[in-house]
Amino acid sequence: MPTYQYEAMDNTGTEIKDTIDAESEAEAQQIIREKGFFVTRINEQTRKKKKKAAAKQQGGPRKKKGLSIGKVKPKQLCTFTRQLSTLQDAGLPVLRSLKILEGQCKPGPLKNALMGTVEDIESGSTLSEAMSKQPKAFDDLYVNMVRAGEAGGALEVILQRLADFKERAQSLKKKVQGAMIYPCVVVMVATLIVGFIMYSIIPKFKKIFEGFGVELPEITKLLIACSDAVVNYWYLGPAFPIAFWLMIKIVKKNKTGEYIVDYLSLKIPLLGNILQKSTVARIMRTLGTLIASGVPILEALTIARDTAGNAVFKRAFDNIYAAIREGESIAQPLKEARIVDDLVVNMVDVGEETGALDVMMYKVADVYDEEVNVLVDGLVKLIEPMLVVFLGLVVGFIVIALFMPLIKLLNDLS
Repeated sequence: MPTYQYEAMDNTGTEIKDTIDAESEAEAQQIIREKGFFVTRINEQTRKKKKKAAAKQQGGPRKKKGLSIGKVKPKQLCTFTRQLSTLQDAGLPVLRSLKILEGQCKPGPLKNALMGTVEDIESGSTLSEAMSKQPKAFDDLYVNMVRAGEAGGALEVILQRLADFKERAQSLKKKVQGAMIYPCVVVMVATLIVGFIMYSIIPKFKKIFEGFGVELPEITKLLIACSDAVVNYWYLGPAFPIAFWLMIKIVKKNKTGEYIVDYLSLKIPLLGNILQKSTVARIMRTLGTLIASGVPILEALTIARDTAGNAVFKRAFDNIYAAIREGESIAQPLKEARIVDDLVVNMVDVGEETGALDVMMYKVADVYDEEVNVLVDGLVKLIEPMLVVFLGLVVGFIVIALFMPLIKLLNDLS
């Protein structure tokens, strides 16, 4: 009598792995269902090795994976998820869909991950199991949503939600990055111009003033001192930001240091508010997507915590997780954490009472995404006049500092 290895879920959502003896696969599934379990995967033990050997004989040797460094780019993953959801919606088998997308991929981390995924599925693994072995391409959020789609028999719907989620997150990130390009370019160009004046122009005026032996006013002395500092210590200009960045990285290696840095970053005027609201939007959209896909709330909280990217929010979600395990609702520990506004707490509370928690979290994410857009636009509009005023003051300082001794020199000559 054949022995079947199966994976199933009970009424509480707990995963069960076991074996069972039966005359056929249909009989094995019937026996498992009679036990009150929902079958998610089943295969005959003796058949697994035969399938793997047959695949090698039919398809020949698999292509070797190319050398790749780093993780899959978010844009690539967005495109892949949308294409996979489209193929699944069209009714193609998962393995066939993955092979098509693998053939379209250029050599790199994504292609290597898809090759590994295809090999694992051909060996008898489920899609979520195969993806979990490719952490460079598919994170916990991705794997758990795919697992929920397999368990519920709605993989194409889950992939569509996942594609929408990835595209919204990527769109917001691009908007914030695009809005900051102009101010950064202006600051960089202005710094280079002022540095060139300090390094090359001011020393020439210094020699002129020394040649005429004119008494310099204090403002000119200050300008020449700044120029001397630039000439003698110019390497500190690029070294300081690099050293500051390395120091932050080293401090964040420690949990306490990471918490302090992330806490202080949330207190930066304007930028801290943008960071906080964008983090809340990402967490709420992640939670809403996971809950709507059927992922258990505790597992969804763990995944959302890991996607926060901020130690303050991670610590708060650890406390929320512990409170929910003890039987509390989400709203009360969320309020006590003080990481979100009362609006978020009230909407989450209403969502729990009405049984539409995922819908309310989507709405919170939409509201905060819009607020982030408004804040970013306002920040850009505020930075532009501030840069103009600052550059005007710098140029005015240089001009006045240079012309005052020249005017005095002309007066003495006349």
